[in-house]
Amino acid sequence: MAIDPICGMTVDERTAISAERDGETFYFCSEHCRRRFLAGEEGQPHGEHHAPDLVTFAAPPPPAPTGKIIYTCPMHPEIEQDRPGFCPKCGMALEPKTATAEADESEVAAATDMTRRFGVAAALSVPLLVLAMLPMLGIPLHDWLSARAARWLELALATPVVLWAGWPLLVRGWRSLVSRNLNMFTLIAIGVMAAYSYSALAVLFPQAIPAAFKHHGQPEVYFEAAAAIVALVLLGQVLELRARQRTGGAIRELLALSPQTARIVRDGQDTVVPLAHVHVGDTLKVLPGERVPVDGVVVSGRSAVDESMLTGESIPVVKAPGDEVIGGTVNQTGAFVMRAERVGAETVLAHIVSMVAEAQRSRVPIQRLADVVASWFVPAVLLVAVVTFIAWALWSPLEPRMASALVNAVAVLIIACPCALGLATPMSIMVAIGRGAREGVLVKNAAVLEIMEKVDTIIVDKTGTLTEGRPRLTECVPDGGYHENELLRLAASVEQNSEHPIGRAIVEAARERGLALSDVQEFQSVTGGGVLGIVDGKTILVGTPDFLREQGARSNEALVERAAELQREGRTVVFAAIDGNVAGVLAVADPVRSSTPEAIAALHRLGLTILMMTGDNERTANAVARQLGIDRVEAGVKPDEKFRRVEALRAAGHVVAMVGDGINDAPALAAADVGIAMGTGTDVAIQSADVTLVKGDLRGVVRALQLSRKTMRNIRQNLFFAFIYNLLGVPIAAGVLVPIFGTSALLNPMIAAAAMSFSSVSVIGNALRLRATTLS
Repeated sequence: MAIDPICGMTVDERTAISAERDGETFYFCSEHCRRRFLAGEEGQPHGEHHAPDLVTFAAPPPPAPTGKIIYTCPMHPEIEQDRPGFCPKCGMALEPKTATAEADESEVAAATDMTRRFGVAAALSVPLLVLAMLPMLGIPLHDWLSARAARWLELALATPVVLWAGWPLLVRGWRSLVSRNLNMFTLIAIGVMAAYSYSALAVLFPQAIPAAFKHHGQPEVYFEAAAAIVALVLLGQVLELRARQRTGGAIRELLALSPQTARIVRDGQDTVVPLAHVHVGDTLKVLPGERVPVDGVVVSGRSAVDESMLTGESIPVVKAPGDEVIGGTVNQTGAFVMRAERVGAETVLAHIVSMVAEAQRSRVPIQRLADVVASWFVPAVLLVAVVTFIAWALWSPLEPRMASALVNAVAVLIIACPCALGLATPMSIMVAIGRGAREGVLVKNAAVLEIMEKVDTIIVDKTGTLTEGRPRLTECVPDGGYHENELLRLAASVEQNSEHPIGRAIVEAARERGLALSDVQEFQSVTGGGVLGIVDGKTILVGTPDFLREQGARSNEALVERAAELQREGRTVVFAAIDGNVAGVLAVADPVRSSTPEAIAALHRLGLTILMMTGDNERTANAVARQLGIDRVEAGVKPDEKFRRVEALRAAGHVVAMVGDGINDAPALAAADVGIAMGTGTDVAIQSADVTLVKGDLRGVVRALQLSRKTMRNIRQNLFFAFIYNLLGVPIAAGVLVPIFGTSALLNPMIAAAAMSFSSVSVIGNALRLRATTLS
């Protein structure tokens, strides 16, 4: 890892942009930083103003020149082009580097095109399979349709499947051969074309097929195998493209948090202008209920701002002149005037979008396992097929020699056809994802199950993850002169007109106890202080100690000490006064979910290290950690720090799973090896994550980990089944047993296809076992 000299961001030397100066190599997070470095601007802050203390981000990549979108490969970031397409190295679809508020038209077009191709392939493959299977089931198809006519019909059905629907797959396979980057598409193209070409030859030139390889005087054809492979692979491509579109939805949800307009103050007049017209230094007014348009500083006015999109905490933060506000956060109780400090791509929200987009592009697809196998399997099969053809052409005991050489070479290719390999991973994944869904564990993409198996560190947010995410009244401690329920009733009566989360918690607690609330008169709300009003003829104050002192209320040492004890336990405490005397304290906290202790214990049994990373204060965080037995705690962590902390753990060699529920968790969820979102959280967190726990239950993390380990074991078993028949059948198809047993030991292409089919059946049957697996 290295440090970007411009923005200070930690970058991976293997994938970062670099430049040299005075014989030393420097690494950068983006071309923007590299250009500034070459211009001698290192050490200077981005933009015209320093970033606020609340959040500091590295600058996002600059927009592509002339409005063009640059596409890159997640597996090979050095591959870049200005149009959509496929990676020449691995065959994956290229992804746009630039985040946009609208869905990428090329992605939509690619998904539509692939869906159309799959529909045609599936529609034509079904009757093709019926034609091929009926005679095997003892149904007298040839009583109604001659064998020759049936073969011509199969050719007519298979040709558009292979040569039109499967054309993108064949192109990728051809490119892999030309560029010598053998991958899954190499196997697919060879297998499909071997089965299709041999079958087409058998239909068009049946006399070229030796009699020894004919059934009732007719050569066997394997159109159904070629068509089935194409249809299955296209289905996988459709699912992959749809998953990519859902991933892009997280970016669009984030961008939607930024308002489209701003209320600019010029010459004493408020004018609503498009957000793009706001510049650094402009004076803006923000009314109650509006989103803060850009990052800046409060000039006048006071208000409470909901910053849960950044901190994950539900309690609003009081803002006064001189305080910083962040674009996208929601103003709640009062109006204020602010000065714009950072706009456009320099805002915190824009940087969060950039980080999520970058982290999402870093995903590693599960297909690499098959590609590793293909890197040696494909050359070996091709070599065996060539050697087989030459050997039989020179020394075949059957005539004509060239025809028998061709048949045996094709038999080698057919038995090596990657039908089972194409099913080995997808079948396990589809069954596993369905099994997980029954347990409330939704997996966004297949790669997650592979990566999750290796996770050794779990990072959990506190609010909404370990806790319920909704403040509740935990204690109501009255002074000796009042009953607990009476104190709660009076406090709730005055709080019922307040929108503050603490006030709502007090009101909900009173209603749960069945207390009848009274009307409040002369209600006042003091931002950052508390509320006051007259209830049943009594003057009621509820708020902070400073607020009560300002109103002239008298307290006592016993209540102050009790409040301090509750605060040490991580509670948020407010005081209540009646007619000028403090009558008690009320403590509000976000309760730990009832299922959390069980889940933490189960994660420890799985050998995982648990790190709680929260934007909450250290006192509350440590109290929760002690209660649950969490290994490590990091409190007061800002969104960019979560993101960078995840990256640092990964750079240190840890495989990290991040569990969160807030918008503030979105960059870290996307940056982690596995992002896990609580289903009760925000849409952005859910879309940024790889796994969603529908029930909002942390025990779902345990189920997801168990599902991952069992799925990967099942996939390895499937790969064994996918190859064992090939490894045994290829030598037989090549004729190695002929010197011992004669030509009767030859593997007829029909038998080769049967072996290939049996391997597929084995793979499917083994994958289906996952449906009955137990997840605790």
